Amino acid sequence: MWARVNRAAEELHARLLQRLAEDEKGGCGDPVTYEPLEKRETSHVEELQSEETAISDLSVGEHVGPLALSVGRARHLIGLYTMAHNPNMTHLKLDRPVPALPPLWVRCDGSDPEGTCWLGAELTTAAADAAVTGVILYAVRCKADKNYSVNLEELKDSHKKRHHLSTVTAKGFAQYELYKPTGLDECAAASQTAITLSVAWSPVDEILQVPPLSSTAALNIRVESGELKGPLSHLYRELKFLLVLADGLRTGVTEWPETLEAKSAVELVQEFLNDLQKLDEIGESTKKDTEEVKHDSTAVDRSLELLAARGDLDFAEQLWCRMSAGVTSYQDLVTCFSLVIQSLQRGDVQPWLHSGSSSLLAELVHQSYHGAVGAISLSGTLPVQMLLEIGLDKLKKDYVSFFLGQELASLNHLEYFVSPSADIPEQVARVRKLHHVLEILVSCRLFVQPQHELLFSLAQSCIKYYQQNPLDEQHVFQLPVRPTAVRDLYQSAKPQTWRVEVSSGQKRLRTVWQLSDSLPTDHLGPHRPDLSDVTLNGSLEDRTPFPSVLTCSQVHFR
Repeated sequence: MWARVNRAAEELHARLLQRLAEDEKGGCGDPVTYEPLEKRETSHVEELQSEETAISDLSVGEHVGPLALSVGRARHLIGLYTMAHNPNMTHLKLDRPVPALPPLWVRCDGSDPEGTCWLGAELTTAAADAAVTGVILYAVRCKADKNYSVNLEELKDSHKKRHHLSTVTAKGFAQYELYKPTGLDECAAASQTAITLSVAWSPVDEILQVPPLSSTAALNIRVESGELKGPLSHLYRELKFLLVLADGLRTGVTEWPETLEAKSAVELVQEFLNDLQKLDEIGESTKKDTEEVKHDSTAVDRSLELLAARGDLDFAEQLWCRMSAGVTSYQDLVTCFSLVIQSLQRGDVQPWLHSGSSSLLAELVHQSYHGAVGAISLSGTLPVQMLLEIGLDKLKKDYVSFFLGQELASLNHLEYFVSPSADIPEQVARVRKLHHVLEILVSCRLFVQPQHELLFSLAQSCIKYYQQNPLDEQHVFQLPVRPTAVRDLYQSAKPQTWRVEVSSGQKRLRTVWQLSDSLPTDHLGPHRPDLSDVTLNGSLEDRTPFPSVLTCSQVHFR
């Protein structure tokens, strides 16, 4: 038996060392299999390394996703890992000195009475020669329990006895959920939008202590564009249509979206041109139409006082509003631009435009001022490009108007996003990033209601990030805040997560107790605790809480 155990320890170390080498080269992607003792077992273990932990996965049959082990099997793996690194195990056929591996964490299925969900092992080494001197063994346990009972002083005493300490410190952490889509529908379940407040402090006076005003705090903001209904829905619809055009220009195939307008784009454009032609004063017409667009697109915005609608839409921008709302085919596009060009050629309209536009439509309008509109062939991708150009100009001005109007950025800050010097695909990508910044700011302002100073800092942080990085709606933007500025958000609220960490200053040796309103791990599978009484929305007060605890013990080899 011991011979088999020795071989198992040697093989596990070799497999993990091989996986580590492959990871360091960046070429690892396929699962590795490990057969602990019995050759007839059909279960295999794979070890994957993340930023924080090395995790052991179980593959059964054709299933290659991560599964959890029983506590017995998990302990066996931890034992083999520890045995392979023990310098006293000189009979093992391993290169000496044994290369130290990163920490190993093994998923457990929680089927034991204590609800163990993780077991881990982390090596300790000598400062002088990095030789392995021991191992720290971790256990994480979690069970749904409405009647949990824990005392801070008991946690401290337990930690002192386990590690033979005379004094310990306690650090606290709490996270409050400020915004997250609710509901049981699939859209809400798949939502990535979340705004939370994280607070940390020390010392901790009692379990579930409200963080004091001397804490350090930060807002964590992750927003998925298009989820914020109301304030930005119209602008987001325009952006989506712009992306459709950009994709059509790239591929040559445009997937036209369905319209919510009762009238066709051709009817909307013809009525617009007729109104311009009938009125003597172009300015009056522009003002009238601008006010109508403002009323239609930003009624909700004005009620929330989040966005100031632009009142200076020029001819091209008003044309964009009508065409983006009604175009459903390439033929619609061609017909609409044909009507516009014919009106310009006949001199029926001489509309005004903002300065600085380099679009083809702007060039035709400027030619109409001199009564010499050149012939143009509306074929191929040209009509798509024409509409894309005026849409880009319009959205850029919308975003600039918001940032300047709210005093959240200057033109210099926004130059990267609105510069026409880049090619069309890059301009579209930058406008899309700027829209995401807008969604973040409006979400924060709506649900957090921060002071202008905080909102300005968030705007500058997002702008700087997107000047250097591609669009990433999974990115969590963090904004340090003073607890006094957000005290109303958390002092009377129940935390989503509350945690205390007891230690003596050594980062590795710690006892952590946490209470959360959801399972801290998602791998428990068939051994998940009974959740029949757990409500899906609400605070820790009205949900079944999940207390969990991390403990550790240190073993010295020398």
